[in-house]
Amino acid sequence: MSLDPKIADRLKRSGDGLVPAVVQQHDTGEVLMLAWMDDEALHRTLTTGRATYWSRSRGEYWVKGETSGNVQFVRHAALDCDGDTILLKVDQRGPACHTGTRTCFDDDVLPVIEGS
Repeated sequence: MSLDPKIADRLKRSGDGLVPAVVQQHDTGEVLMLAWMDDEALHRTLTTGRATYWSRSRGEYWVKGETSGNVQFVRHAALDCDGDTILLKVDQRGPACHTGTRTCFDDDVLPVIEGS
């Protein structure tokens, strides 16, 4: 099986065939991480209910939590208006970040002057 052509036709992929996936906690809206998907990873995610990504560094698919136990159960998936970003809303069990923090955005908060 492969990704539904109606979905595949809407995707705008990078030069290496990938689309960024923004991952949020489904009930709080907390942004957990950003990962990469190709057609197969998105197909696996939509048909299993488990978040599956393409690892650019390892060159292989990975199911979030398969080795760590920190799984992501998918509750909602959507494409943005341009078809170049995927939004996954998940039920995150345990830390989302490989460093052990709740999100991948916990450690490096940047100073900013708030606009008005």
